[in-house]
Formats: sequence, C-alpha cells, structure tokens
Amino acid sequence: MHTARKRAAIVASSLLLAVSLPAAESLAAPRKNTGVKPRTTTTAAKSAVGTVQGGLVATRQSRLDAVLTAKTINYYPSNAGWSAMWTSFNSTKIDADLAKAAALGADNVRVIVFPQSFGFPKPTAEYADRLRKFISIADSHGLTVKLTLFDWWAGYGDANGSATWAKTLLAPYADDPRVLSVELKNEIPPADAAAVAWVRKLIPAVRAAVPGMPLTLSTDGQSGASGLARIKSQLAGTPLDYYDFHFYGNSERSLAEIRKAQSAVAPAPIVIGETGLSTASGSEGEQGAFLARVFEAARVAGVDSVAPWTLNDFASGAIPSNSQVSKAPAQYKFGLHRVDGTAKFGASVVRTAWAGRALSNSVLDLGFEASAGDSPWRPYLAEHGTAVRAKDAARTGTFSVRFSGTGRTGGGVPSVRISPLRPVQGGQSWHAEAWARGAGVTGTNEIALSWFDSNDKWLGQHSSKQVAKGTSGWTRLTVDAVAPAGAASVQLHLKSGDNKGTVWFDDVVLS
Repeated sequence: MHTARKRAAIVASSLLLAVSLPAAESLAAPRKNTGVKPRTTTTAAKSAVGTVQGGLVATRQSRLDAVLTAKTINYYPSNAGWSAMWTSFNSTKIDADLAKAAALGADNVRVIVFPQSFGFPKPTAEYADRLRKFISIADSHGLTVKLTLFDWWAGYGDANGSATWAKTLLAPYADDPRVLSVELKNEIPPADAAAVAWVRKLIPAVRAAVPGMPLTLSTDGQSGASGLARIKSQLAGTPLDYYDFHFYGNSERSLAEIRKAQSAVAPAPIVIGETGLSTASGSEGEQGAFLARVFEAARVAGVDSVAPWTLNDFASGAIPSNSQVSKAPAQYKFGLHRVDGTAKFGASVVRTAWAGRALSNSVLDLGFEASAGDSPWRPYLAEHGTAVRAKDAARTGTFSVRFSGTGRTGGGVPSVRISPLRPVQGGQSWHAEAWARGAGVTGTNEIALSWFDSNDKWLGQHSSKQVAKGTSGWTRLTVDAVAPAGAASVQLHLKSGDNKGTVWFDDVVLS
C-alpha cells in the first residue's frame, strides 16, 4: 500500500476488535418487506455464466473471464467506512450510491467483509442477511460483486475457524453468478510466515466449498510486484486463479510497475484491484490525471480491469476510530465523489475510460484554463519562484501561467511540470511545445523534457531555445527528442530562473 493508504500499518492489538455501532435497521423481516427488487439475472451477472451441457451455470472460468474485464469500483458509504458499513448498514444509502456507481459505467463492485463484525467463527444470521441484501441491491443496478475477506485480521493461529467462517459465508453464493470472485485476505503481508501458513490452509478449504469461485489475494501497494512474486512462490502448492495488484505509486511510471506485477505472477493474470490519489494534499486535477495515466498504462499492458479506490470521500467520524486508518487525513479524500455527493474531476475520467472512449490531453489543462484546484500541474522549487495562473496576458483563452522575480539553486530553476497520459518507453519520439512572452526577462527561461527510469533515477533532459532577453511577444518554444533507453517517464517543465522580469507560458502541446 502506498504511504497515503495506511491500512497495512494497523496495529495488531486493534485488529480483532469489533466496532460496536448500532444497526441502522433490522433485516429480520421477510424478504418481501426489504424494499430490494426481486432477483433477476442482469447483463453483468450473465457475463459470469457459462454453458454446461446445454444449461447455464456460473463456472470458475466464466467468472474469471468476467473478473478480468470487470469495471470495478471499490465501495464504502461516505458516512460509514470499513466495518462501519456493516454495523451501521443502511440499504437506502447503499442503493443510492450503487446507482451512482452504475451511472459512472461500473458493472462490478468490490466490497470488504469483516469477520470481526459478522461474527466468528460463524457469521450471524443478521449479518449474513446484510450481505445478501447488499448483493441484491448491487444486482438491481446491474453490478456483480467481488468479495474481499479478512481485512483488519491477525488471527492467523485459527486456520480452522477461519475456514469455517469463510465456507459458511460463501456457501450461498457457490453457483450464484452475481458473485464473481473471492479475495481471501485483503493485502496479506507476504513476509509474515504465520499469515502465509494460514492462507495455505484456507485456500484448499474454500476451494472444496466453492469450487466454481475464482480465488485471489492482494499485497499492499508498498510491497508492489516483489510482494506478489513472494506470495506466489510461497503458494506454489495451492495456486490462485489471478492476482490483485494494488497500485498507489507514481502514475508517470505506472506502465513499468504494471509490467513488473505481470511478470511477478505470470502466467497467472492480474487486475488492478485498487488505485487512486487522495485529494487531501493534491488537487482534484492531479487525481484525475493520475487515474487517466493508470487507465492508459493498463490498456497498453493488456490489463482490462482497473478499480478506482474509492467511490466516495469519507465524512469526519465515518472511519472506525479503533483503526490507524481513521488517523490518516489522506484516507478521507480518495473518493471520486465528495462527501456531499458531488463529482470530482476524476469521476469524469473514470466514466470516459469505462465507456471505452479515448482519454485526451484535455485532462492535463495544457491551456491553463482550469481553476487552481482542478489543475494537475505541479510546482518544482516553488520556494525560489512560484508560477501563478494569470489573466493579464493569455495567448488564447482567458489564462496563462506567469513567473516573476525568480531565483535558482544549484539543483535547478523553478518550474511547473506535467507528465503525459501516454506511457513512456525508451526509443519513442516525443514532441513538446509552449508559447512564451517576456517583459524585462533575465536569466533562464525555457521548456524542457526530463527523463526518468522506473526507479525514479534522472536520465537527462532536452531543452528548447531560451525566451529572448528583455521584452518580447509570443514566441513558440519546441523540443523534439527520443526517449533514452530505460526511460519510464517524462516530465515537461516550464522553467524560469534568475529572472528579474516576467515570463508567461500558454498553449502547451505534449505528444
């Protein structure tokens, strides 16, 4: 898990605590009174159905095929995250949220089930009915379900109890095409021998109970591909059907990281089961660009299922206070929608990707027309010169970006930077341009392409001609370059250093 997502850091002493919150409603009434639409086989569920001797049945292969192309959204309600979703179960809220997910283009929802809340080693009837109701609500909106088990779990000494719990929970869905797969443990720690021994016993027990169900595991985003490789080697005798890659790294290098994950578990396939960027410290524009780069990199890598984390931001108090997650501000702002239900820019990116439409460079705000909170441009060495969005000199549109009175350091000059949506690979030809004008210009003012490898090592740069000293009208600056061997990302920098005057940049092109 990326440092922004600290669920892997939850202390073991709190992992086995149930969250004692009141239930929002009783689910003991007969089904005809639940308000859930009668079960039908939706288009999404039909994709998980195969034909066996003339009949329709959910097979492991048909489900796996559906998993690998699923448009999956990760989900908790904005007012009840993690285990609180189940202890404060609110079907009305869930129904509205899953309608919103379907409107984005999702056809599958990933939900995490907590044995601490459901009852262990046997789920209570009340909580089993809450899961049944969730699956029915999802189905009413055309969404299949991926179940993830044993989050916030450290009870690795009780493999038999864990198997009993999992088999009891899953038995009703053994042949149910509305449920696509089971992730046995969210972000299993591959270096924990007890965890590995536990899951080795769990896999065959669950296989025997639900043989038609694809099984998977994830590791945290920090362990990345090496974590997946380690868990695969440790489970050679009890192999999984696919692997769930959680990616919170640098989106500029997402293709390299995805390919590392694919190589780590080949020939088994992967899905990107979690990915996203918190807007707690970055802009909503940065979040949108992050998601666009990951979707584009996945497309190039041949990974057809990318699951944003998460549908909603979380309100204060929504995350159970007995977890370390609740203490991390970033955790509250990964959503595609704000707490008030309005969509962030990233929601439009996901909708476009799931609709199969091309993601354009308009995501990158190359004309500086987006508001500050919606722009993905990031500062570099801002303490020596800050770029501001300006209306006083735009070449086209209303805004440009302006530097005035900048300095420099031995490490470089101030800039604003952006990276393309298209993944970078060595040997590609790249073109960048921007228009610039100056007033009383001094120092270094230019555009440059800076190259990095998959480990974030700087490989060099290619620069344009300088903006003319003194005062000048709009001039086109260009850079044409070939990505060096080993390049995994590129940044376009609009630079201004040692400049006692003012320089404006506008109408950027990056291709």
